[in-house]
Amino acid sequence: MHSDSVFTLHRGHAPLLVSLPHDGSLIPDDIAARMVPQARRAPDTDWHVARLYAFARELGASIIVPVYSRYVVDLNRPPDDVSLYPGQNTTGLCPAVRFSGEPVYLDGEAPDEAEIGARVETFWRPYHDALLGELDRLRAEHGRAVLWEGHSIRSVVPFLFDGRLPDLNLGTAGGASCRPSLIAMLEAVLASQTGYSHVVNGRFKGGYITRHYGRPDDGIDAVQLELAQLNYMDEDSFEYLPDRAARLQPLLRTLLETCLRPGT
Repeated sequence: MHSDSVFTLHRGHAPLLVSLPHDGSLIPDDIAARMVPQARRAPDTDWHVARLYAFARELGASIIVPVYSRYVVDLNRPPDDVSLYPGQNTTGLCPAVRFSGEPVYLDGEAPDEAEIGARVETFWRPYHDALLGELDRLRAEHGRAVLWEGHSIRSVVPFLFDGRLPDLNLGTAGGASCRPSLIAMLEAVLASQTGYSHVVNGRFKGGYITRHYGRPDDGIDAVQLELAQLNYMDEDSFEYLPDRAARLQPLLRTLLETCLRPGT
């Protein structure tokens, strides 16, 4: 286990890295003091995904998890903050707006360009350096590696999408971040189960990490799975619901096992 002030990295032995870039919820006191009270709870966290994916260690996967909230800096956004979904509502590298469309900061307290740059160097860069280093290690050892981006979000967020989100939202940057053979096997797993609704490359096609690190021709496949949170937690209290999670985890395990299947 490698740990520093901004992330923890469990190094596994299988050619699979599970990245959970929005699991962190810590907000430094000096930043929180400038936020509206509702934002200090970090409501847009991908709550409990590290707990949900803890079984991945049994598969030999590496797991990287941040300490700090996406409100400090969003690890799944490019450092130049170019929009990943042009024409659609989204949040930025250092979000000033919550998923509700309401402000993160008190009036006049949002970070300026210099502060955003400092946050990138302090919080964003170390996570990405570690992620790339682990991917390179796994690829060197196994010849290939799969990067699994684990995310979750409230099932209804009118600011970001219409209606209720499907339960499982698989993204491969429209097919660019992953080999077609692996995409087909993952799609087959989703199609063969009946407990959850799903979509492939729908509203969530994969964020910066999936798009940037997914280089199938160079031996790295990247896949993002955005989960509707009601399938494993209470979306209002943020409470983890073990019974719901236990129903979902076998499907997640099958998806990760598919990534490790010989010949993938």
